[in-house]
Amino acid sequence: MSDFEDEMDIDVPVSKDVTFSSSNAAKGKRSAANLPVEAEDSLPWVEKYRPVSLDDVSGHQDILATINKFVDSNRLPHLLLYGPPGTGKTSTILALARRIYGAENMRQMVLELNASDDRGIDVVREQIKTFASTKQIFSLGASTSKTGLAGFKLIILDEADAMTSTAQMALRRIMEKYTVNTRFCIIANYSHKLSPALLSRCTRFRFSPLKERDIRVLVDKVIDEEHIKIKPEAADALVKLSKGDMRRALNVLQACHASSTPLQPKDAPKIPEDQIVRETITVDTIYMCVAAPPPDIIKKIMNTLLSTSDVTACLAAVNSVKVTQGLALADIITALSEELVKLEVKPEVMITWLDLLAQVEHRVAGGASEVIQTGAVVGAVRNGVELMG
Repeated sequence: MSDFEDEMDIDVPVSKDVTFSSSNAAKGKRSAANLPVEAEDSLPWVEKYRPVSLDDVSGHQDILATINKFVDSNRLPHLLLYGPPGTGKTSTILALARRIYGAENMRQMVLELNASDDRGIDVVREQIKTFASTKQIFSLGASTSKTGLAGFKLIILDEADAMTSTAQMALRRIMEKYTVNTRFCIIANYSHKLSPALLSRCTRFRFSPLKERDIRVLVDKVIDEEHIKIKPEAADALVKLSKGDMRRALNVLQACHASSTPLQPKDAPKIPEDQIVRETITVDTIYMCVAAPPPDIIKKIMNTLLSTSDVTACLAAVNSVKVTQGLALADIITALSEELVKLEVKPEVMITWLDLLAQVEHRVAGGASEVIQTGAVVGAVRNGVELMG
């Protein structure tokens, strides 16, 4: 007898009104996969417009095609999805779960643990092992019977790079032992924070930052369905500033839409949604919401640093712009470096700029004084200018 036959338990058949659930349900936690329909209107747009099917997921068509082939051939491996936030990792695996099990059976067949849940060694040994070691028997829906994958449970470990090393060590044995019955999907921002033993047991997919055209498709859809008044150049700026993060784009768009709504007196009667007159969202609105320095301000700073030999005057000009515009030095460094790399200068000049600005940015991120580091930025740019001769 194998380990699977010795230790595999079988759940009794369950009716539709009885659901197999983890302890999360007892704590009142609800995942994005099973939000109640009546809450949809008050949802943040990130959740309201989360893809329902794999066809709705933006970008990464090569990864989606590979996952679809795994499902079609009934050979779904353990998956590792990693990459920057807001690129569609969680949306992809939830859409995959809906395709395999159907919306009705997801609660019984999917265990989703996020970074907010306790995922130490005890959870791995008890909750995850209990869920993985029991085999579910129920009437298969039409969507699940076609794939033949309904016999597999799916365990989703979101933000897995926050798990302790001991929990990761315990998890690798469970992944091996219950492969017959369970598939694991590990989602992380940084793969190097995961145990090499876990990495070797998974098929890895890297979700790179989304392309601007992929973000633009969903942004245009939201603008149309929510009847947002926004200028075309403002939508372009929003897509550019999101830097491949779909979640950031939608959050900023929702914040700007809310700020464009006029405030109503406290005791005034409620105005119907279709009668509210909102302001048009402009490029300035987007940049103020993101707190990013506008391009014209950055070009003004760059021209001042490149053309003014008096360091004291340069420093006074930069400090003046910081105060009047309310900008952070870290944002100025990022935007300034993006403008400097566009210049055609000698390689040693460019190396000097990028090296010195990188050091300043590192010190600012470590908590150094902005007053002193602002002077360091001025000195870094002027050092490169002196090399230009």
